Amino acid sequence: MSEQLITAPGGQVPSDGLPASVVGTPDGSPQGWSVGLDVGGTKVLGVVLDPAGVVRHEVRSTTVRGVDGVVDGVVAAVHELAGLAGVSVEDLAGVGIGLPGVVDPVDGSVEHAVNLGIEARVALGALVAARLGAALPVQVENDLNMAALGAAHLTDAPVADLAFLALGTGVAAGLLLDGRLRRGATGAAGEIGHLTLIVDGLPCKCGQAGCVEQYASGTAIDVAWPGPHARPAPLELFDAAAAGDPRAVEVRDRFAWAVASAVRILVLTCDVQHVVIGGGVSGVGAPLLEAVRDVLVAEAQASPFLASMGLANRISLAPAGMPVGAVGAALAGRRATEGAI
Repeated sequence: MSEQLITAPGGQVPSDGLPASVVGTPDGSPQGWSVGLDVGGTKVLGVVLDPAGVVRHEVRSTTVRGVDGVVDGVVAAVHELAGLAGVSVEDLAGVGIGLPGVVDPVDGSVEHAVNLGIEARVALGALVAARLGAALPVQVENDLNMAALGAAHLTDAPVADLAFLALGTGVAAGLLLDGRLRRGATGAAGEIGHLTLIVDGLPCKCGQAGCVEQYASGTAIDVAWPGPHARPAPLELFDAAAAGDPRAVEVRDRFAWAVASAVRILVLTCDVQHVVIGGGVSGVGAPLLEAVRDVLVAEAQASPFLASMGLANRISLAPAGMPVGAVGAALAGRRATEGAI
């Protein structure tokens, strides 16, 4: 059983709090409605978008590991969201599924999604389509790519070049370049967490040392600011730093420098207009954004070249409380038939 998070009379979501680019009026037709699912290791977040691209309903359920559990959870969420919108499943314009792991967006297969209990390659998209029993596109994509699509959709102005920088257990980015996802030759585009940041630095599970994610991830904060914690470690760290704790200030500033380095890498390699910071650590909110901007401003003062790039003005936080990945998945499901992703 899922929990409905967004409700309003008549299936409408109030525009208050939604970016201007996603506020609109549906045309009354069932055509164009789409469902997106962000399947994570602990929860499944789902949204239904109306034909204008507005989030009308959102549901959340607990992830059940394994192929059967994931497929069951996705199918149940699609039916629930379609029902909330008053649209039959067969009238949906598409369904999108974002999830971690190695994903082939062409055939909808997934493998090495260890957090979901899926190791061997499985045709997840085909399994979901068969269960839904409708001739509608089911687009499967890496979760960070879906988040990049969603973040671009939720910006205040149209954007064609964007990186979604996820700061969680690790560090990685989804890339939207010239309005299209950049997956890379082997699907590894955006794996900046495993670029060397500090030569001979901390060992990384990937077999290298000094990787970005050893300094710019939620895990890095857990290591540098150990518990016990009554609240998430990033929140306690930034609060302690704001209160003047010298050790906390040191850890916070080092973390902010590492995140700023990730931003610099993304801009200088892809020249994206925006870097949207998401993932669990982004829950720190404005103090995180301010700390990263301070580093970028200081670096620009020492380098005319960096100053010309305007890095500090290119970063923002993912919208608080908005399931960016699920929104992107709904867009991907809709756009799959157009070959536009």
